[in-house]
Amino acid sequence: MDGAQAGPRVVEVDLAVPRPFDAPGVFRFLAQRAIRGVEVSDDDGATLRYARTTALPSGPGAVEVVADRTGPGAWRATARVETSATTPAAREQDVAVALAALGRLLDLRTDPRAVDAALAGDPHLAPFVAGTPGIRVPGVVDAPEYVVRAIVGQQITVAAARTHLSRLAQRFGTPYASTVDGLTTVFPTPATLAEHLPVALPGTPEACDPERPLRLPARVVGAVVAACRAMADGDLVLDHDHSPAEFRAALLGRPGIGVWTAEYLAARVVGDPDAWPVGDVALLAGASAAGLPLDHGAPAARRHQNLAAHARRWAPWRSYAALHLWAARGSQPRITDPSPKPTSSATPTDTSPGTMKEWLKR
Repeated sequence: MDGAQAGPRVVEVDLAVPRPFDAPGVFRFLAQRAIRGVEVSDDDGATLRYARTTALPSGPGAVEVVADRTGPGAWRATARVETSATTPAAREQDVAVALAALGRLLDLRTDPRAVDAALAGDPHLAPFVAGTPGIRVPGVVDAPEYVVRAIVGQQITVAAARTHLSRLAQRFGTPYASTVDGLTTVFPTPATLAEHLPVALPGTPEACDPERPLRLPARVVGAVVAACRAMADGDLVLDHDHSPAEFRAALLGRPGIGVWTAEYLAARVVGDPDAWPVGDVALLAGASAAGLPLDHGAPAARRHQNLAAHARRWAPWRSYAALHLWAARGSQPRITDPSPKPTSSATPTDTSPGTMKEWLKR
């Protein structure tokens, strides 16, 4: 909503990428969810590229990463950081923040060999580990943005979530002049959304307005506004360095955030390697395809219990095991969050998805 920025400086840095690295999986994930103007992605097979705008200490900026295949499971990754900093010290700070964000985004802090070795010890997962060595759980650049994305994406498709979020960014985001084609906007801040995003109650003329930025149920928009207000006021503080337990405790019980959403965000925002999406129907399907003994004639609740019990042997890498089970299912994941359903259209207790397409969806 502010004026456009001009003349960013570009700093290029090589990234350390632990091998093996499932670069196609990570970049494909990011490309499928790219918000128009905020993110762009390209893939020509041998070279992968992803770029996005972001807020840096010196102001609006952008990060771009290009990965070139150098061998089986091996990639050379180069980062470009756009910064508006005017002094070397400020520029150095911007670059440090941007590189830390890319490390989270690409899940470069995990030891992939340790993950693969642990999960391959289960004969049910071993074939999937061999087929996709170095699997990664994509992280996030900006925690508040991904709280918004998680709530907006509940109970709708990947494409629909992308459309809603793109419209939201275009309406309320900050214009940005990047050297990267396609990057035009910085995602709106929690304060901006808390102040300007309208909640159109059912039956009002606003609810029928085709130009409203989020054409979603009032309870979902209300949950977005409530979360943004809490983040803007400092009542909800999300830090990438929080422990998973602290992070979950800060989120649980807030409008639109139930157990499933807290698990999803813990995996992506604080990089919890051991998050487990409770009630995920796709995990049951993947577990069945992988041949896990779940008593398939039992009710779903019992099968979820059996799977959760089996999954304890995958700790502390259950986030990665979940990715392999979704792959075993042969399609993108969908989760069921058994948390309480909303009792009010304006202030829901939980609007988590009815089935889990969401962990890798948002």
